[in-house]
Amino acid sequence: MHRRDKAILILGQTMRKLLRFAPVAMLLMGCVLLPAQQEQANALPDSPLPQNQSEAASMPSPIGQPQLAVVSGSISGVVTDATGAAISGAAVELIWDDPSHNRQTRTDNSGQFTFPGVGGGRFRLAIAALGFAPATYAGELSAGQVLTTPPIMLEVATADTEVQVHLTRTEIAQEQLDIEDKQRVIGVFPNFYVSYAPHPAPLTPRQKFVLAGRLMIDPVSFGITGLTAGVQQATNSYSGYGQGASGYGKRFAASSGTFFTGVLIGNAILPSILKQDPRYFYKGTGTVRSRILYAIANAVVCKGDNGKWQANYSSIVGGFAAAGLSNLYYPAKNRDGAELTFVDAAIGTAGSAAGNLVEEFFLRKITSHSGKARANP
Repeated sequence: MHRRDKAILILGQTMRKLLRFAPVAMLLMGCVLLPAQQEQANALPDSPLPQNQSEAASMPSPIGQPQLAVVSGSISGVVTDATGAAISGAAVELIWDDPSHNRQTRTDNSGQFTFPGVGGGRFRLAIAALGFAPATYAGELSAGQVLTTPPIMLEVATADTEVQVHLTRTEIAQEQLDIEDKQRVIGVFPNFYVSYAPHPAPLTPRQKFVLAGRLMIDPVSFGITGLTAGVQQATNSYSGYGQGASGYGKRFAASSGTFFTGVLIGNAILPSILKQDPRYFYKGTGTVRSRILYAIANAVVCKGDNGKWQANYSSIVGGFAAAGLSNLYYPAKNRDGAELTFVDAAIGTAGSAAGNLVEEFFLRKITSHSGKARANP
């Protein structure tokens, strides 16, 4: 192969390589009845028995024998919702200043509750029911008073619900891939094979094939392939193809075949089989020297789907495979056997290193959507 042909081939391969690069605690029921006890004064043995209640009420107490009586009252009421419907089973606690006198009960099927046999004083009612916000009622009971509270209404409880959406690894990768699919240098040249996400998720085999196909059918890819064929035509590279429309068509087909097989084998088929990621992962930090070494090394190493760095067998073997296949359709007079295969493979590796350096230091600022990548949590 002539030096001029090799130079043009390097130019075409490098240009194509640059295209490579997204979830009220209830109150305890109980009722402690504290019935008031009433002591009756013993009548004098010789005292006549009263004939009726009126007479008994009018009789004076014997001297030295005062009549003692404890008069008890009651508290009752009804618990409803905002529509006025009765709430059955609601827990109601009667609370006094002296906790030892506190009592508890529940509303019946009609929403009513009753605390019989209670003494007087200031009290508070605490009401709770499942699905409703708790409520309170405060009042004061006189000795012996029978008190019926106004209807106690409970509001429906408002729940603060926090919804957490956890994306799967495949969904995160797809989200990142959707962004990468829009990355274009100066809004024109595809930059699909570069990930700017801090922690990119690995691609599934299907996603690897979709990304490769997206690059192969991109109009810019066809344009660069056509330009490469035009330069070869103008310099009469691979002269066995001849000149004219026929010669240009053959050069275009050969250039396209080399590009398509390289992308398909090196970026989709082998990465899927070997579980390797075909993308370049932008570093962006560290010293200039460390970034240069990182970019060059990424021509021969890659990140596996397990997140570990490893030899980039996909790209290396894919480059040789594509070069070997392309050697089959070069004109017989321009074939150099194994030499051409190794030259093409070496050009591919060098082109990757050069493309990585350009990516690392120059292209992010002029690449659309490069700052929108989502990290993998």
